[in-house]
Amino acid sequence: MKKGREEEIRAFVRLLDIMDELREKCPWDREQTTESLRPLTIEETYELSDAIMNSDDFNISKELGDIMLHIVFYAKIGSEKGTFNITDVMDRCSDKLVYRHPHVFAETQVSGARDVIENWEQLKRKEKDGNKTILSGVPSSLPSIVKAYRVQDKVRAVGFDWEKREQVWDKVREEIGEFEVEMKKRFPDGNINKNETVGDEKLEGEFGDLLFSIINAARLYNINPDTALEMTNRKFIRRFGYLESEAQKRGLSLKSMSLQEMDQIWDEAKRLEDN
Repeated sequence: MKKGREEEIRAFVRLLDIMDELREKCPWDREQTTESLRPLTIEETYELSDAIMNSDDFNISKELGDIMLHIVFYAKIGSEKGTFNITDVMDRCSDKLVYRHPHVFAETQVSGARDVIENWEQLKRKEKDGNKTILSGVPSSLPSIVKAYRVQDKVRAVGFDWEKREQVWDKVREEIGEFEVEMKKRFPDGNINKNETVGDEKLEGEFGDLLFSIINAARLYNINPDTALEMTNRKFIRRFGYLESEAQKRGLSLKSMSLQEMDQIWDEAKRLEDN
């Protein structure tokens, strides 16, 4: 046994013992079901994502602990129902990892990470309880940007992709043109009421196609679009916070300021970040 493995096992067994006791003696823990835990698990996953985005190792460790608790909690409920237990969870995970890594645990040869991904998808479809179609393994509840990226990545693994990544820009330009055509049909005079709900499925569909093509471009250039957009969200929030703070210091109201005045302070925020 590797040095430190006994300590790891001891820590995991301690968590299992604590869960057993909580389930028996705590009124709140005793009442929980897989359905009641689900929204809490989603929240914990986003908290882990925040910690990762902030490169906060302390909170990454903390949030991983919270997710580990949820895994143990679900397994405990499963064992009470007689449907599965923590041994099933760990064994199925281990079996899957060994089966899907024949280049590590068998004699398969690979030339790089791309081969690993392609083998992974092919092996998934061969499994007894595996995905029956290429895209059936993409969860329907994934956020739209993440789902688009996963859909594109999965079909790429079976060869459905651009021959050259530069070709995607023709598709992006095509989708921009189609969206502009629909926009002109919907708003021929160019006037848009900011309070108006568009409710135009055709227009929304064309905009969706445009977003899908941009996400595809990001994938082809090894950019995670969800991460990229979150970076921009944070940058915008940071700069707008500076704008609000500076306006208040100068005795100004954002509502009464001109766009030019706000842009001047916005540019200050950009310069401060660049220095």
